[in-house]
Amino acid sequence: MSIRIAGEIFQDFNKPKKDIQGGKEYAVAAKEGDTIRLVRFGDPNMQNRSDEPNRRAAFRSRHSCDEKKSKLTPGFWSCKAW
Repeated sequence: MSIRIAGEIFQDFNKPKKDIQGGKEYAVAAKEGDTIRLVRFGDPNMQNRSDEPNRRAAFRSRHSCDEKKSKLTPGFWSCKAW
């Protein structure tokens, strides 16, 4: 099953992939209930160092990741990537 949103093809809902448009690092066809939205997130110029526990804890604290609940927001996906 392929999903086409805004000219991009996704394999499934809620599965991030590299952004082909540019400007952001990832794109995801987010689905929550009946709502579907294209969400782009991530800075392509920053290195993701989520494998380092201190950096991961600092990122999650700084971005209030425990409060991000909606799959339709870039913050949710950024926190999930970290």
